[in-house]
Amino acid sequence: MNSNESKKNLLAINCPEVLQVLSTFIRTEVHKTGFEKVVLGLSGGIDSSLSAALAVEALGAGNVMGVMMPYHSSNPDSLEDAKVLAGKLGIGCRTVEITPMVDPYFETCPEISNMRRGNVMARQRMIVLYDVSAETDALVLGTSNKTEYLLGYSTLWGDSACALNPLGDLYKTQVWELARYLELPERIVSKKPSADLWAGQTDEEELGFTYEQADEALEQLIDCRIKPEQLSARGFDGDFINRIMRMVRQTQYKRHLPLIAKLSNRTINRDFRFPRDWGI
Repeated sequence: MNSNESKKNLLAINCPEVLQVLSTFIRTEVHKTGFEKVVLGLSGGIDSSLSAALAVEALGAGNVMGVMMPYHSSNPDSLEDAKVLAGKLGIGCRTVEITPMVDPYFETCPEISNMRRGNVMARQRMIVLYDVSAETDALVLGTSNKTEYLLGYSTLWGDSACALNPLGDLYKTQVWELARYLELPERIVSKKPSADLWAGQTDEEELGFTYEQADEALEQLIDCRIKPEQLSARGFDGDFINRIMRMVRQTQYKRHLPLIAKLSNRTINRDFRFPRDWGI
């Protein structure tokens, strides 16, 4: 692997500039559609906390709503962290327990795996979030970062669903950097990343490597377009690089809207997809 200093230089961001770009992005995209407010799921983790902070910067605290959606096995600290974050930002929040929504389904398939259970819970949370968005006349704000998108470490139509996402071009290590710049609660910034889908689950244990390792490789492979064999020659572990690339390739379908078979001159998401198509 490259040294820590090299990693820092490659992934370091200009936080004031990034803050301005992302807050302007949120404000512009929300207002362009005729909305004033956003709603997002607050998990007590760093990604949703940062998205909420950026939304407050862009729209003001009164136009941001956070929704906490615990399951009965969720870590109670996560809910407490989300409440602390909402209080610090001054945003509205509510808690919606998803246990009575998903348990009846789980009872019909007692052999369901942890992965399937996690997917069901992620999608149920998004059902709740989109209903709250309809109730409050708000857009759903995304919270997934670039590392998760590239590795496919998200649930299609679950935590990856949103109207707009300010974090999608920030690697996880950059999310940490910007969160510290914005002085988010250290308890949230420093705790181990977890989707909190089952007791003791952490992202990095499930992935089998750290976010720092993933980001260092992905920045080279994706942003710099360095070939895997070139990275191996630079000291990266070949098996690790091949695994990362396999994850990126195999989850490409998660990064696209549904493919539409082309029959006409103007096919949605092929030829009819740019803002100029509808006069914006």
